[in-house]
Amino acid sequence: MASPKHKVSKMRKRQRVASLEKPILAQVGTCPNCGATIRSHRACPKCGTYNGKKVVSVGE
Repeated sequence: MASPKHKVSKMRKRQRVASLEKPILAQVGTCPNCGATIRSHRACPKCGTYNGKKVVSVGE
């Protein structure tokens, strides 16, 4: 079993853990059809379009 070669400081360890907890803001965009905020590569929850086509029926 491998053992650590050097000590990992508290700061380095905490920075590594903190980077995993941050939300990824680059995956948020706007719908070109209705302008609502949506996550990328998903159908719009407001109008139900994806890539310019109606793919989901949305109940009002």
